[in-house]
Formats: sequence, structure tokens, C-alpha cells
Amino acid sequence: MAVGNEPAEPLAKGIIATAKQSWGDLFRWKQRVVVTNELGESHTVWQSPERLKNPISLFMQLSGRDWTYFLVGLFAWTADAFDFHALAIQTVKLSRYYDRTKTDISTAITLTLLLRSVGAATFGLLGDRFGRKWPMVANLILLGLLQIATIYSATFEQFLAVRSLFGLFMGGVYGNAVAMALENCPTEARGLMSGILQQGYALGYVLAACANLGVGGETETWKTVFWIAAGLSIAAGLLRSFFPESKQFREAKAAGHHISAGDFWTETKLMLAKEWRMCVYCVILMTWFNYYAHTSQDSYTTFMLESKELPNDAATRASILMNTGACFGGTVIGYLSQFIGRRRAIVGAALISCFLVPAWILPATESGLSASGFMIQFFVQGAWGVVPIHLNELSPPAYRSTFPGLAYQLGNMVSSPAAQIVNAIAESHFVTSSSGKLVDGYGPTMGIALAIVAVGIAVTASLGPEKRGRSFEHAGPAGANIHQDVEKAVDMASIADSKVHVATELESR
Repeated sequence: MAVGNEPAEPLAKGIIATAKQSWGDLFRWKQRVVVTNELGESHTVWQSPERLKNPISLFMQLSGRDWTYFLVGLFAWTADAFDFHALAIQTVKLSRYYDRTKTDISTAITLTLLLRSVGAATFGLLGDRFGRKWPMVANLILLGLLQIATIYSATFEQFLAVRSLFGLFMGGVYGNAVAMALENCPTEARGLMSGILQQGYALGYVLAACANLGVGGETETWKTVFWIAAGLSIAAGLLRSFFPESKQFREAKAAGHHISAGDFWTETKLMLAKEWRMCVYCVILMTWFNYYAHTSQDSYTTFMLESKELPNDAATRASILMNTGACFGGTVIGYLSQFIGRRRAIVGAALISCFLVPAWILPATESGLSASGFMIQFFVQGAWGVVPIHLNELSPPAYRSTFPGLAYQLGNMVSSPAAQIVNAIAESHFVTSSSGKLVDGYGPTMGIALAIVAVGIAVTASLGPEKRGRSFEHAGPAGANIHQDVEKAVDMASIADSKVHVATELESR
């Protein structure tokens, strides 16, 4: 991003003033950016957006090590998504297996989402305190073991208990995976790589749907999909163990920095005192985003099976194509966000998805549902593609495991009843299918919910901050910055003393 010469007003202080400034900045082509020089002095300028670069040239900016970290992070996030969707796409099978309603089965999704924030806080803090590597390894392996425990749950109560515990460990993956994947990416490539990384979620859905298609529609086959999910999570954990710790932790260790628990918690408390408004804003934004994803995806296979009366294989094929659109959309819009801005990309994608709702829920054939599903998820997950880098840029630099992961999972916690609400409303309201039968009203329920949530995202992003291009790759681990701030203060004092000394000598002459 080229630095412009035009000075800008400083960043507004206060919630209302920040919202007014952010709304006005949304309609200016240049971006308001805080620039800090080598002396630590800051001023605000208008910067012109980057020109759109060839994606191949952006890929070539990543070194072999950068690609390794990115791909391992992507694999971990994909395995995590596969684990979650292994249940969501097999709601009908599980309802038959445990002889429960689909709404009862969706209770497991709610419990999983509720406890993910606990895992995000636990493993995020461990990742920021001790490094990304071993907390992530332990997290993924335990996640795989809990998938196996789900298979051996003999009763519905045991099933719910295991899925609750599963949610705790599932919540820890996102923050560490995203931080590890993006913290070494060159600044110009971040939008593109963020879009690709987020689509590990959609890729996990596609792989889970392929597995479901491969095993068939018999009730007992749900267990095979869970075995595959367990293998992917354990494999991701073992793969991560073969690669070194993240750069910032290696450098801190090489420099001989010893970070005590006291240093870590002191800096954490200072960060919360300074950044609590940003924390609240990001949780609100991620609440909207998680409702966006869950209302458009979790019950979609059930919608095609129950409301559109498609057979299992046709519904699964349509789900696969729908999430193929998600993979393309996240990559394309994440890439464009580097040029048009994070917030403009999010707002535009969310509003376009609103206009596509009728085309999404009205078709009755496999081909029509596949095409409309592709397009709606292109923009739903297109908006999502901006999220990893947007959260990383808004995060306090030393807390890029905890902050994005916890904001994401707290949003998940608030949105945890999404699938249950959709199922409950749909099962109590009926529409006439193309065959003339009364069927559950999944289409209108999901369509209205998605439109409301998309508008909520557009408004929230329009009034919120943006720090596109922010430098965070050189930040030390959490706790180390206490010492760095002291050293910086000493250096600044020395510079000030030198200036005073020189001025005194000049006056004496």
C-alpha cells in the first residue's frame, strides 16, 4: 500500500465518534491509516489502495516455509470443519439411529457451539503464552479421539455428553490455525491467503458430504463418516508436530527473553483495559457471521431431503456443489478485499446474498438447487473469506491466537441455537411441496433468517473499524512486550536527553 502525502484527522475516540468516522470512511476511496516512524511517533494519513496484482505473483511472494505453515493451518481448519459437519449433514440418519426428532439431534450442534468459546480461550491463551505448536497438536489429537467416542455412544444422553466435550476441544483449533497460517504471509498477499484459508470450513463440508455420499443413506453408515473425521484430526495433529514453532516464539527464545507468568498476565490485563471496545465489537460482528453460516448451511441438506423431497444422493451432490461455490467465493472476495478494503468486501457480499434468497429456496430440482446454492454460498462464504485477516488486523498483535479464536467462538456461542431455531420453526410450519404434499417449511424459515442476518452484518461492518495492511508480523509474544516497552521508553528518553544536550551546546556557543 503506497503511502500518500495527504494528512488525515486522527482516529476518533469513543464508540459513537468511531462509528460516524467509519461510516464516512466507507465512502472514501483512500483509507485512513496510522503511520509510525522509527522513533515511535505516530500520525494519520490518507493512503491510496493497492493496485490489484496477479494472484500468481502473490503466491510467489510466499517462501517454502510460509507455504508449509499456511498449508498445515489450512489442513487443521479443514479437519475441524469436517468434524463439525459430519454431524450436521447426517441429522436425518442420527434421528433414526437414536429414535429422536431432528430438532433433538440439532441440540448436539447447539451444545458443541456453546462450549467452543471455552476451548478458544483455553487453547488460544496457551498458544499465545507457550507457542502455537504443542497446544495445537494436543488439541487436534484429542478432537479425533472424541470423534471416536461419539461412535461408541450407546444412548442419546451419552451422545450429547460427548458432543459437548467435543465442542470444547473444537473451539481451540481456529485461533491457533489462523495465526500460524497468516502471521508469516507477506502483507500484499494476506487478502488472497485469508480467503483461501477460511474456505477450509467449506472444504471440510465438501469432504464430509463426499464421505456421506460414498457411504450411502443407510442409518448405520453415519459411523463410517465419523471414523474418517477422527482420522483427519489425528493426522493433522501429528503433521503439525513435525514442523517447528512459529517465528516470533523462536526469535524470542533465541534472544534469551524469559516470559514469566506475571509478565504474561500483566500484559493481558493491560491489553483488555485498552482494547475492550474492540473485543466487544468483534464478538458482535462474529455473532452475526456465525448466524450467517449456520442458518444457510446446517439445515440445508435436511431442507432438500424433507422439503424438496430429493433422495439422499441428490441432496448430497447439491450440497457439494453449494460448498464448491463457497470455496470459490471466499477466495475471490478475500483477494478483492486487498484492493477495495475489508469492510467494503464484506458489506457488498452480504447485500448481494440478500437479493439471491428467492432463487436459493424456490427451485425444486437438483440442478436448480445446486446452481442457486452455489451462488448464495459464493457470497456468504465470500464475506467469510475476509474474516481471518480482518480479525488478525484488528487483534492486539501479541494475541493473534486468543483474540480471533475467542471472538469467533463467542460469536458461535451466541449463535449456537441457530440450527435448533431453524429446525423448530420449520417443523412447526408447513408449505406445499412440488408433489402437492405438506412438508416442513425449511425454505421460508432459512430465507428470512439469512436476509435479516445479512443486513445485520452489512450495518455492523459499515460502522466498525478497519486496519487493512497493519503490520503485526514483528510483534513479540504476549508478555515479552512489557520488557520491550520499557526498553523503548529508555531509548526514547536517551534520544530526548541527546536532543536537550545538543540544544544546550548550541545555545552556549
